[in-house]
Amino acid sequence: MIEYHADDYGLFKTQSRHIIETYHNGALNGISIMPNSPYLDECMADIADIREKLFVTVHLNFVEGKPLSGQKAGRLTDGDGNFNISFGKILLVGCVPVLRRFYFKQIRREIDAQIEKCRPYMNGGKFRLDGHVHYHMLPLVFDAMIDVIKEKKLEVSYIRFPREEIDVYRRAAGKVKDIKPINVVKALVLNTLSSRNERKHGAFLAELGIEKKLFMGVMLSGHMFHENVSACLPFAADIQADRGLHDMELLFHPGDVTQEEEVKELTSPDDLSFLTKEADNRRREAEALRKFGGGLRR
Repeated sequence: MIEYHADDYGLFKTQSRHIIETYHNGALNGISIMPNSPYLDECMADIADIREKLFVTVHLNFVEGKPLSGQKAGRLTDGDGNFNISFGKILLVGCVPVLRRFYFKQIRREIDAQIEKCRPYMNGGKFRLDGHVHYHMLPLVFDAMIDVIKEKKLEVSYIRFPREEIDVYRRAAGKVKDIKPINVVKALVLNTLSSRNERKHGAFLAELGIEKKLFMGVMLSGHMFHENVSACLPFAADIQADRGLHDMELLFHPGDVTQEEEVKELTSPDDLSFLTKEADNRRREAEALRKFGGGLRR
């Protein structure tokens, strides 16, 4: 089974409509929802009739907007109360025991708040978890997430491990465009972090029944265009079969942020660039989902 997944649903109203259009007119069958967005409840009400047809995932967020735990997340925010902690800083403080304790407490509290915010939207009462910009793979964040799962005794059916099979792109060399060197670096870092988290928490993940999926979406981040993904899919399917994996997740970002009032509300410079300045790429990813779906969903 292929899960055609879109991140960032619920961030803004117009942007979320652009995402869900790729369900009605394309292959989309999974969304990750932004827990701390003031528009989440309204956006989820808009899809109440189809929500149970989608794989709905909590998109743990330490990048965009304000924390749900407010001033109790002061180490994670700037003077305006917006998230302002980099991937690298969390990675670094996680290696310093004294700092780790302080940050762990605030990160854990925020994860708990975000998970609880999304509880009403988890189909069958089972949680699926991933992270905005894959922050959930950072050891400090992943350990805090596991701690919350254990303490709350949450039923979790899926945690995204954004591990790219580099061999897919080697085999597709010459057929795929738009692989940026920085994305290769990101993929290697996330592969390393994924392996660490599996080694440390493998037994507990097995208890939860978390199954591995073949994943694509980091090497072609920002450029999950139809021609690129189509060129990779045959090789991905071969590796999937070789590894004995049943499912595959393809990660897209089809929700451009171009409405002036929504653009003004973005707090992360990286999100501003990715969702607004690269809006044409977001539309091309939406077009890819429409092509993979073959037209109007019946």
